[in-house]
Amino acid sequence: MKFKGIIFDLDGTLVDSLHDISDAMNKVLTALSYPTHDYDTYQYFIGSGLRNLVSKALPATNNSDDEIESCFECMVDEYTKICTLKTKPYDGIVELLEKLTSQNIKMAVFSNKADELTKKIAYELFPKQFDTAVGLSTEELKKPNPFEAIEISKKWNLKPEEILFVGDSDIDMKTAINANMFPVGVTWGYRTEDELKSSGAKVVINSASELIEIL
Repeated sequence: MKFKGIIFDLDGTLVDSLHDISDAMNKVLTALSYPTHDYDTYQYFIGSGLRNLVSKALPATNNSDDEIESCFECMVDEYTKICTLKTKPYDGIVELLEKLTSQNIKMAVFSNKADELTKKIAYELFPKQFDTAVGLSTEELKKPNPFEAIEISKKWNLKPEEILFVGDSDIDMKTAINANMFPVGVTWGYRTEDELKSSGAKVVINSASELIEIL
């Protein structure tokens, strides 16, 4: 099978956004006199959208729906201000994307981050590489729901099996499988190789350049 397109996860796959996300959430927690968390802890909060991250970060005693919603709004406000402050592409990603562009490989971003933030980060850090960047618009379409991935394949006029789905988490691997795409796990993000393999990754790569070998 010759792969003709690649859908990338964003956080933990293309960019290291851990510090900006953590700093924004900790600012909200500090303002409420709630305990904060270190970066290593936030690493396991990322992947299912910011609302879910807020729920995990709040104390168990202050985790009502109203509190989550209020803190979510504050967190998004804070994060929007700094979402590209410390966030940077992982080593080799820029070179990889440039090479894929030169080979006319179609590329898109599909993230569980809010749609507006996904587009802001993807298009600011990679202004020429992606014709599509899709984030979370409604909870029902959150990965591992494959709807948006399949919509991208339709836009490209490609069969799902002609597309690599590249991500760093079990959610990404499950999304790929649900979309009938080829799941590729990356080890430089926020999850382990064992988690990726047990979640269905057909290939696990340790550097961006290894993706070229799959193609």
